[in-house]
Amino acid sequence: MKVVKTIEELKKHIRDCKKTRKEIGFVPTMGYLHEGHLSLIKYAASENDFVVVSIFVNPTQFGPKEDYAEYPRDLERDISLAEKAGAHMIFAPATSEMYPKGYATFVEVERLTENLCGGSRPGFFRGIATVVTKLFHLVEPNRAYFGQKDAQQAIVIQRMVRDLNMNIEICACPIIRESDGLAMSSRNVYLSSEERHQALSLSQSLFCAKELILNGERDKQIILSDIHQKIASQPLAEIDYIEMVDSENLKEVEQVCGRILIALAVWFGKTRLIDNIFVEV
Repeated sequence: MKVVKTIEELKKHIRDCKKTRKEIGFVPTMGYLHEGHLSLIKYAASENDFVVVSIFVNPTQFGPKEDYAEYPRDLERDISLAEKAGAHMIFAPATSEMYPKGYATFVEVERLTENLCGGSRPGFFRGIATVVTKLFHLVEPNRAYFGQKDAQQAIVIQRMVRDLNMNIEICACPIIRESDGLAMSSRNVYLSSEERHQALSLSQSLFCAKELILNGERDKQIILSDIHQKIASQPLAEIDYIEMVDSENLKEVEQVCGRILIALAVWFGKTRLIDNIFVEV
């Protein structure tokens, strides 16, 4: 397993892969890997000849009062886990490598980034679109893998790739959950035992909402009110948003029709968790 930290070294290895016509799978991460990340690496390893995993805590997607400095980091642990999952190379650049002095170019995807996490985290998707574009240019993957836990992110990246005519297949992979239903996240380590227990209300309320829909309920307000009630009953929960949107254009819907996305973000103490579920009728 190769660990590279400079763009120059990365490009050299990518050129070698291209010369031998190896298909490249790419998994962009911010590190502190968990089973959700590892599932993406395994998908990539099963479908490609060479798998690159980036580990880079991207400062441009964090707001001024968010947890960039405290975001968990453990590169040696990540290297070991990624290798066991099937990665062939880790790209772990310094911030100055990705954003050198004088850096002034950014990528924005409009409309899809106006609500959900885009509404409560201004500049978040601008930072994501920019760093992912840069990484795509550097790694030149045939396929890139994203988790459905970050559903809006995956949809935004798919739109960016289509709009900018990038020759990359975007693979959105299922959410990986703990045995009790909590969606896996690097930020779960921030939760106290009581916060973690109450955070189970997120997945439980989403599963109940899906059941309501499959049993015939179509009214958005009834469905979202049920989710809100279940989460708000947890004393440590502070709801950021709970929304039902079309799964393609992310516009709000009033009735369940076709394929919809129910997404939410909730604070437990200082930890912001997201979760979602797709439902098709």
